Amino acid sequence: MAGDKKALIEAALFMSPDPISLNNLSKITGISSKSKLKGILSEIEEHHRIDTKGVELALSPEGYHFRVKKPYLDKVSPLTPHSDLTDGMLRTLGLVALRQPLKQSIIVKIQGNKVYNYIKKLEDKGLIETQKAGRTKVLRTTKEFETYFGKSLKDIQQNLKAVVSDEAYNQLGIEVPDEETKGETERFEDSENQAN
Repeated sequence: MAGDKKALIEAALFMSPDPISLNNLSKITGISSKSKLKGILSEIEEHHRIDTKGVELALSPEGYHFRVKKPYLDKVSPLTPHSDLTDGMLRTLGLVALRQPLKQSIIVKIQGNKVYNYIKKLEDKGLIETQKAGRTKVLRTTKEFETYFGKSLKDIQQNLKAVVSDEAYNQLGIEVPDEETKGETERFEDSENQAN
C-alpha cells in the first residue's frame, strides 16, 4: 500500500504543471498524517538523488515538484520551448493577448486566485505590463512578448482563436468563431508552416 501511495505522489508531481502543496498531496493520496506524507516524500527525494536519475524532487514556497537536474538541463531544454512558463502562465498570457487591454479581475474570474502569481511572474519576465485602474489592473502584452514567441501579436491572436474554449470566449465577451473560422485559422497555420 505504501508503494502505491509513493507511486501516486510521483505521478501527481509528474503531471502537475505547478508545484503541489502538502495539503493537496494529502487530499490526492488520502494520507492525513503530514509526518507520514513527508516520510514518503523523503523516500522519493532519496530515490531520485542518485546519479543515474535525471530529475530531482524540489520544494518551493508553492509546494513540491520535479525538476531536471542541472547537468542535464542544457541538453533537454530545447525539447520544451517556453518551458520557463507554466501552463497556468501560458493560459493567462493567452487571454491577455486575445483581448487586451484586459482587466485582471476578469482573468481572476476565469482562472481563480492563482492568476495573481502568474501575472506577477509574466510581468517580471517583461511579457506583460500592468496599469492600475481603480481597484484592479489593466493588462497588455509588451514588445518583448512578440520577440519571445517570434511572431506578431496578430499572428498569435489568430492561432489562439483556434484553441480557446467557447466558455473563455463568452467570459471575455468575444464573439465565438464558428468552425469554419477555426478551420481558416488551421489552414493559415499550415500555409505558414509550409512557407517556413
